[in-house]
Amino acid sequence: MQPLITDDADTQGSGSHQVEVSYSQDRTRWAGKTERVDSVPLAYTYGLTDTLDIFAMTDYSRIRVPGERTSGFCNTVIGLKWRFFENETSGTHLAIKPEVRLPVDSRREEKGLGTGKTSGVLTLILSQKLPFGAVHFNAGMGRDRFRYRHSIDNARNRHFSVAPVWEVSSQWTLAADIGVDLSRSNGDTVRSRFSEIAAIYSPGKNLDLAVGYIRKVGSEYSKTTTHNIIAGVTWRFPQRKISLD
Repeated sequence: MQPLITDDADTQGSGSHQVEVSYSQDRTRWAGKTERVDSVPLAYTYGLTDTLDIFAMTDYSRIRVPGERTSGFCNTVIGLKWRFFENETSGTHLAIKPEVRLPVDSRREEKGLGTGKTSGVLTLILSQKLPFGAVHFNAGMGRDRFRYRHSIDNARNRHFSVAPVWEVSSQWTLAADIGVDLSRSNGDTVRSRFSEIAAIYSPGKNLDLAVGYIRKVGSEYSKTTTHNIIAGVTWRFPQRKISLD
């Protein structure tokens, strides 16, 4: 559910498609410098069955730090989401989402545009329907693998988050999103926390317009604060049926 970080257990349905595109601007303060990143992520999802989606996504980013600018495509991600449990009476749904991040070349890795070796993440998703809307929980673990950097950068990552979603009306949805990311390498663990507020406007059942503000705070070790503004569009379209008449 763009623009949330936390995913939900919903799938597209057999033969249905979804396209998501957004613009994101990050501003991070660290070591007395300000890093700015402009990104345009693009994601495509297809429903293989009513409970199984496959997807692919990438983004084009421009990174600006004092005295240096770089831009290019980042890692392409492919994956699937399988909703393996659902209880319509209680409104409880469970899904699992494995993702594989394809490597970028050495030049882009050196410029900070991605990881140079195949990386990935596995996320468990719980969605609970409630009278006001729903609450979504994510728990994930993964690995970042670099080609040329020191092994300290080949971190093992964990992610935990929760997102309550309020269905204000048939067209408006409001959401909050909070979570923590843990990255461990060479015996050290770096923790960062994030929080988000978001609004989604749906002029039709197959179109969403979304905006969100995300604030990420690093641990005392990393000492960073990131402010992120994101705006995006989600378009869903069903499979066209071919008539033989």
